[in-house]
Amino acid sequence: MELVTLIAAITIFALAIFLGFELITKVPPTLHTPLMSGANAISGITIVGALFASNIASDSGNYPLAAWLGFAALVLATINVVGGFAVTNRMLNMIAGKRRGK
Repeated sequence: MELVTLIAAITIFALAIFLGFELITKVPPTLHTPLMSGANAISGITIVGALFASNIASDSGNYPLAAWLGFAALVLATINVVGGFAVTNRMLNMIAGKRRGK
């Protein structure tokens, strides 16, 4: 990897961290759960990317570390998606329980 490409990738990563921090700190506490459970569902895109990365790396055979990193990304993104849907389901059940009680 060229030095310029590496510096550009690190710059984009740092800007993404800063932007994410700024966005999350501006959200009121009452909206954190719906926002985060919806954002976790977006990890489905990460799952597709991890599948592509691990498939390409394992097919070529030249990049075993990339294949393992793709597999780890797949596992972690799947946990994130399942957890996001579980939190959303629990939140919706709590709201539905309050409505039934009235």
